[in-house]
Amino acid sequence: MKRIFPLIILLVLLSLVGIIVIQVSWFRSMLVIKEDQLAERVIKAMDNAGQELMAQKGTLPSLKNRRMRPNLTWPSDQLMLELMKPSTISEKFTTFEVEEKLRKHFNSNGLKDTQFEFVITSDAGFLTYDELRSRNFDKVVEDTLRNRRFIYPLQIPGGSNLEGLVPEEVMMVVVPNVKHIVFRELRWMLAGAILFTLILLAAFYVTVSALLRQKKMSEIKNDFINNMTHEFKTPLATISLAVDALRTEKVSQDREKMGYFTGIIKEENKRMNKQVETILQAALMDRQEIQLNKKPVHVHSIIEQVLENFDLQFQNKNGRADILLNAKNDEIMADEVHFTNLINNLVDNGVKYSKDNLHLRISTTNTNKGIQVKIEDNGIGMTKESVKRIFEKFYRVHTGNLHNVKGFGLGLSYVKTIVDAHQGKIKVDSTLGKGTSFTIEMPFGK
Repeated sequence: MKRIFPLIILLVLLSLVGIIVIQVSWFRSMLVIKEDQLAERVIKAMDNAGQELMAQKGTLPSLKNRRMRPNLTWPSDQLMLELMKPSTISEKFTTFEVEEKLRKHFNSNGLKDTQFEFVITSDAGFLTYDELRSRNFDKVVEDTLRNRRFIYPLQIPGGSNLEGLVPEEVMMVVVPNVKHIVFRELRWMLAGAILFTLILLAAFYVTVSALLRQKKMSEIKNDFINNMTHEFKTPLATISLAVDALRTEKVSQDREKMGYFTGIIKEENKRMNKQVETILQAALMDRQEIQLNKKPVHVHSIIEQVLENFDLQFQNKNGRADILLNAKNDEIMADEVHFTNLINNLVDNGVKYSKDNLHLRISTTNTNKGIQVKIEDNGIGMTKESVKRIFEKFYRVHTGNLHNVKGFGLGLSYVKTIVDAHQGKIKVDSTLGKGTSFTIEMPFGK
């Protein structure tokens, strides 16, 4: 597992990096393709508009549209030449009319929301000048990085009578923010690519988390088996020794010694049954089969009863317990057996994870909705990481140099389950080396 786990992570990471690189490459290619398609549509729109303009450019001008020089009079040869001279685009159309034609053909070629600016220039052979210019053309023509220019020559069709007689004209169209337009067309593809990449990342995270949890559960399982082996090994060895002693003739003839050894067997049997019951409770919690038999119970009586059972442990650790039962109403609706076990586990936790001169402090107060029980000790305390995981099943706090702490790591998990089953709350505060405080809030119930 130690070798396979890094290999799995490496393979998944390489796959993710490869997919992301391919997507980036694909998106860049799509940008180029979309930009080329945009250019084709712009050129086609310009060609359609140019054909429409040139259809009228090749016709003889009318007196209505012709801009006459003021010094020409009728009849005169100069006036006839002026009338017969083919006109330019600017003499046929206004800037607004040209813009309207371009907009019409932009729309018909799928460029409805595409902005543009244009200019039509004329080349008289010795002088080039602008005939028509849109209002914002000068603002966009210089920025060749973001904007793109398109040029279309306005020429008389070959074979026309006016071919070579009219000045050469060129229409230039500038489309601003071409990259932005292309990105806008690809926004859904980009959003989809990002979404599926995030889904892959989430799947990778879930997979790694599951593997880490599996690894942790494997370690917990091994710890649990080791703890269970030690928990059962001692009473089994004690029972075996007691049975061997009972078989001896000297003990079998002494009723007092027989009573002593049978008492040992009985106590060790109770101890083993208690450990089996603890494991069975954990299995019930896993299947959520805990059935509460709620009835009115007095919290203060249960606390006093539990503390009586720990007199011997307090004496062995030269400890004392301060009891401050300040709650005026200590009656709640609870399962007496489970609630007693709950208090017992918390007190036992304080006793186990403490050194000599144990000082336990148990206090109760009333809240608006129930009773608050606070159990404080001056034990070894816990780190912040341990506080976060204290209610996890099979988790046991690292005890440093203390090697006499026994158990399966199920006690506090059981406490949390019972508190939740009674719709209560539990909070832990701990300082490493100074002690731990458990605060339980239990509702009065109905």
